[in-house]
Amino acid sequence: MSLSPPRYLVFPAFVALYLLFDWATYIDPLYGLNITPWNPDPSLGLVFWLRYGWRAAGPWFVALCAGEMLVRGMPAGPGLSVLLSLWLTVGYGLTGALLRRRFGVDGVFDNRAQLFQWVGIVAAGTLLNDVVYMSLLSLAGLIPAGQWGAVVLRFGIGDMVGVVVSMPLIWMLASARGRQRLRTTVWRLETLGYLGLAICVLTLVFGSIATSEFKHFYFLFLPVIWAASRQGLYGTALMVFVLQAGIGALVKWNHAVDIAVPELQMLDAVLALVGFSIGIVVDELRRVAGDLKQSLRLAAAGEMAAALAHELNQPLTALGAYGKACEYLVERGEGGEMLKSAVQRMIAESGRAAEVVRRLRDFFRTGAMKLEPVDAGQLVSGISQQFFSQLREHGVELKVEDMPPLAMLADRLQIELVLRNLLANALDAVQEQPAGARRITLSAQLLDSKRRGKQGRGGCLQLSVEDSGKGVSEALAARLFEPFVSSKASGLGLGLVLSRAIMEAHGGSLWAEVGDHGIFRMALPLARFEGQENYVAA
Repeated sequence: MSLSPPRYLVFPAFVALYLLFDWATYIDPLYGLNITPWNPDPSLGLVFWLRYGWRAAGPWFVALCAGEMLVRGMPAGPGLSVLLSLWLTVGYGLTGALLRRRFGVDGVFDNRAQLFQWVGIVAAGTLLNDVVYMSLLSLAGLIPAGQWGAVVLRFGIGDMVGVVVSMPLIWMLASARGRQRLRTTVWRLETLGYLGLAICVLTLVFGSIATSEFKHFYFLFLPVIWAASRQGLYGTALMVFVLQAGIGALVKWNHAVDIAVPELQMLDAVLALVGFSIGIVVDELRRVAGDLKQSLRLAAAGEMAAALAHELNQPLTALGAYGKACEYLVERGEGGEMLKSAVQRMIAESGRAAEVVRRLRDFFRTGAMKLEPVDAGQLVSGISQQFFSQLREHGVELKVEDMPPLAMLADRLQIELVLRNLLANALDAVQEQPAGARRITLSAQLLDSKRRGKQGRGGCLQLSVEDSGKGVSEALAARLFEPFVSSKASGLGLGLVLSRAIMEAHGGSLWAEVGDHGIFRMALPLARFEGQENYVAA
């Protein structure tokens, strides 16, 4: 359910909230005018403009006039106050229109490039507003002679810092989707941790701000970096807003007037920009990781299509054979046990095919595996037969050494995918060699206790695929299992990444050895260990 107010209440709610912001941050004003060190209320107006366009001009103008009257007592007089409010509405309206045209309604903080474009537009807009606003006050004689530059610096930086610090959080709160994502991101116990740290740091740095030069300001980076690295932009937006609100509250509480305001303002801006930069990088990395995960799933779909075809071929062939047998028996008028047996076998084969499809579906949905004893000899024999025609076509000699009668504990469909991938890579590698020098060797050996290493506490079976290709260099070996790294011109570089992920999910491993010819090895836990005896196929 949306928490947004009804449409006829949106504009009055904006005016009321704008006045609340104006009153809360009316701290240490120069000459009793709207020249304060932190002005977050324009950020509320800019977000409002992003949402409603030029329809926001009227309510914003009303809010500015009401602030001059209710918060400051209209020190510039009625006529000039209206003129100043009109200019701020036009100036910030132009800034909001530019932001809306450049980013639309929802795309302001999507990446680092847009973040810095937003900062540039805000800085230019506040500078234009600042120069004209202060010039009008100066012409009216409300600013002492020679102070124009100082008030321009104070008001301009105050507006810019207020917008930079506050606008991201207000923008997130302005939409139902943003509020939901903010709630999902920060509604965690960890958030209380970095908020508590922020309170401690604020007390340390600004507890005695009336006499302190806030030389320990850098401690404020600790909660910001914590929030940014763990919760991305949404956590950072909350953190920098809380810090700035805390600083303003402490300044107001301590009645601190003799402080280096421009320096404090710039430190606030740097703190916010550093936090936002880290937060956006974290969000981008998470998006890339999600995209990569999806790419790997798509690659897995392509790689496992062959495995699915092979697995379904046998039950479908058997179904056809039993179907013809049933047809033959019906034509002969025979029934009884023979026909019943043929139908039962058809049902069994259809169930086998359905099981293959279900396992593949479960793998893509959840990564689930069905571990079972897989005979090494049968696995290698089955995969080798699938490559028979390709090997003969390219003149490649395949040598399969004697396989020990051992069974690996694995999901057969997934392990077939890995071995098929290694054989396909070996076939590509040896094609660069002249005819008669194209060889691939498949071998297996039991790893003893000294050689198991990371492969597990129990025994492991190591399968090796060696080819007569040019081998793997040290430089390539260091990056071979990274996504999108491939030695093939048409390769996506995802096959080995997927294969290693499958092996590690099984508690095994996959690696390449540097040498003058191709060597890839895969190790998997064995299905059964009987004391000091060999592993045997179940």
